[in-house]
Amino acid sequence: MPQCEMCGKEVPSLKAVRIEGAEIDVCDECADFGTEIRTESPSSTSTKYSTGSSSEGSTSSGSSSSSSSASTSSGSRRDMFDEMEEIAQDYHERIRSAREASGLSQEELAKQLNEKASLIRKLEHGDVLPSDNIQTKLERKLDISLAESADMDDSEWEGGSSTGSYTLGDVVRRKD
Repeated sequence: MPQCEMCGKEVPSLKAVRIEGAEIDVCDECADFGTEIRTESPSSTSTKYSTGSSSEGSTSSGSSSSSSSASTSSGSRRDMFDEMEEIAQDYHERIRSAREASGLSQEELAKQLNEKASLIRKLEHGDVLPSDNIQTKLERKLDISLAESADMDDSEWEGGSSTGSYTLGDVVRRKD
């Protein structure tokens, strides 16, 4: 008999649920802690990294507003991690180049943002990630974007096997 991956209880059937970004098989009681993952028909052309709500939205009109209305109309809760934007890998370079392009020193920028100069130095070296508040201040002052949405990264995953599914071997490179 299968076990719930969250509480360990043995149950006759499990549900696939997304809890804080992780997809796990859980019992009915633990399923309340996350968002149930809808399984799509095998004829679907979606990839492993696409969600049911984004494929519904792309077939209707392709806009993000239609995908959010399509998923909320189904009545299921949505996972907050699905729509979060991630900090760009080169955020520190973007901050430095935008500051230099505007002709500001680190101290001047810090003073205008009402922050410490040491924070600006740490951000430009990539030692710290900006908080949401600091990120907003920097984006407004320097007229840049430090975020990358998760949808942009999905375009890298259009290969794989002929079935469209991925295995660990498609992603990992061995060191022999």
